Amino acid sequence: MRDYGAVSYDYFLIGSFQRLAHASRPDFDGVICQMKNEEKPLLEMKSITKLFPGVKALDNVSLSVNKGEIHALVGENGAGKSTLMNVLSGIYPYGSYTGDIIFEGGVCKFSKIKDSESLGIVIIHQELALVPYMTIGENMFLGNERGSSMRINWDETYAKTELLLKIVGLQESPYIQIKDIGVGKQQLVEIAKAIAKKVKLLILDEPTASLNEMDSKKLLDLLLDFKRDGMTSILISHKLNEVSYVADKITVIRDGATIETLEKGVDDISESRIIKSMVGRELTDRFPKRERNIGEVSLSVENWNVSSPLQQNRKICDDVCINIRKGEVVGISGLMGSGRTELAMSIFGRSYGDNINGKLIINGKEVQLKNVKQAISSKLAYVTEDRKENGLILESTIRENTTLARMDKISRNYIIDKDLEIKVANEYKGKLNTKCSSVEQTVGNLSGGNQQKVLLSKWMFAEPEILILDEPTRGIDVGAKHEIYCIINDLVSEGSAVLMISSEMPEVLGMCDRVYVMNEGRIVGELSGEEATQEAIMACILKKDGKQNKEMCRV
Repeated sequence: MRDYGAVSYDYFLIGSFQRLAHASRPDFDGVICQMKNEEKPLLEMKSITKLFPGVKALDNVSLSVNKGEIHALVGENGAGKSTLMNVLSGIYPYGSYTGDIIFEGGVCKFSKIKDSESLGIVIIHQELALVPYMTIGENMFLGNERGSSMRINWDETYAKTELLLKIVGLQESPYIQIKDIGVGKQQLVEIAKAIAKKVKLLILDEPTASLNEMDSKKLLDLLLDFKRDGMTSILISHKLNEVSYVADKITVIRDGATIETLEKGVDDISESRIIKSMVGRELTDRFPKRERNIGEVSLSVENWNVSSPLQQNRKICDDVCINIRKGEVVGISGLMGSGRTELAMSIFGRSYGDNINGKLIINGKEVQLKNVKQAISSKLAYVTEDRKENGLILESTIRENTTLARMDKISRNYIIDKDLEIKVANEYKGKLNTKCSSVEQTVGNLSGGNQQKVLLSKWMFAEPEILILDEPTRGIDVGAKHEIYCIINDLVSEGSAVLMISSEMPEVLGMCDRVYVMNEGRIVGELSGEEATQEAIMACILKKDGKQNKEMCRV
């Protein structure tokens, strides 16, 4: 096994990646740690305790990671996973917690993230730290520039970027701006950035949360390739099938404490076993059953066309026809970039797109929804896939966010009745079992699952008859997912119609009465709940003739 730990080298080989010519750049320093799997752990975190005002986020947590392994960290939202990794990476500096970090046999006292990076510990957060209007090359070495303190060497920057992109399997030009590549490719750019920092321990926090199954599989296979060449990784993920696929060991954290560590080949690492450890109980039914009572058509979209606001000659939605009935959950499945979110946003008061035309019929009556206010007035709601950027005001309280979509209901003569607002917020806090100190807590301080519940509260308070859910369980744990599925079932049992967009195939299959399949802006298939399988959905996507079946326009 070639030792990449501390030596220069003539070529760079990772798993099955192509051999890369390197003679002209012998000083390239994007190295990966050695594979030697010694008995002594690469990393030990001992008795880590971290306090926030009024909350013990970590309570005597310990973690041990060996060289060359993929170690998964799992737990419910708010369990303390990200907090523990923020301690390890120096985001929470030494002195703000108690306990010891031992890396490569030495005790570490990081005061900032640069300190951990200097030892080869690199963290990639769920919210990617890339600048959209800068090129891939400029992003690759941002804060780690090539050249002197007075002048950046752009030739070296772009030459090394090109090599790094090949290592992670990207064929893009290093001169392309980040905004012009998809989220899956942006994740790979982040990994390439980590390699450029001489990474020995790579920490990935929910790396596949925004990816479809195909892109997720590519990223996970890349981690396995890196593992074969000696890289050590810590993976935080709520997708337990992915954890079982790549992880050598799985440490479960619950309520800020270490519960257990499971080892592949030794312990049972089935999803049901991990879930029991995470939530402290059996979760026998991942997708709660409901009695179906499907009524008349609530929403019908006919021959719907939407153009890109940036390229008006490019259709994002092409002659789309769908309908949803009262008491029904209808799914839209498709690959990233198929136009699902753009379709949802264009329906919701034309909040996306240009040259929008087609018919929108609500409860048998054609409507013209020219803005979001008109959409809300027509009993339509849209729960965005990006709760932090577009769904919630993170600096505001739970109380303020809960009533945001219908402030007219808690005000008189344009003056907010704060007592009524508190009452409403507490009511939805109880309904959705939102975990918080009070409704005066800032939303930005909540876990992802509880933020999602506040977002749902906001739109439930608007009393919609048609609810569009875009990735409603993205980045949240299995326990919180189950609670949200129960909320969806309650809504449809009361007669609401739900349109659910999801990149998680099991979620689509487990929750939806019907499934539309979308590809390249067109509806390429419609499947009943009984017909819908992973294979059937993929077969629709891969059809050569992407023509929409006009029968789908029937109500």
